[in-house]
Amino acid sequence: MEAGECCSSASTEKRKQRQHDGHGEKPYRGIRMRKWGKWVAEIREPNKRSRIWLGSYSSPVAAARAYDTAVFYLRGPSARLNFPEFIVEEEELCDTSAASIRKRATEVGARVDALEAAVHGHASADSNSGRVSLKPDLNEYPDPEDSDDD
Repeated sequence: MEAGECCSSASTEKRKQRQHDGHGEKPYRGIRMRKWGKWVAEIREPNKRSRIWLGSYSSPVAAARAYDTAVFYLRGPSARLNFPEFIVEEEELCDTSAASIRKRATEVGARVDALEAAVHGHASADSNSGRVSLKPDLNEYPDPEDSDDD
């Protein structure tokens, strides 16, 4: 009995050490980052070995919101959420199949991903608006010069 306690405390210590080292640290529950930088979300179905694929997203927030949607519909109001303030409890999912949960979660994730891209897109466009473009558009026709006709 004592050996089992030792192993569980050792694994807990290793997990804490990894978090302090920065290795294996995830910003939110239910998501992970691919090697090429995309964030993915998936969740295990209750009492099954299978997983529900929730999609691939550009930002960790979008992946986490997709996970939150799925875990809420699977486990109810007692679920541990990344963003509990964004869950709307009035919407009930009649069909709790994996396909309907995946559909609802990917809708939420895609919406959040699009909003984040729009916000970051406007920020980068605003920062470049005051500068003169150093690279001219080579597909654009040159404007005729009026000063040579006078």
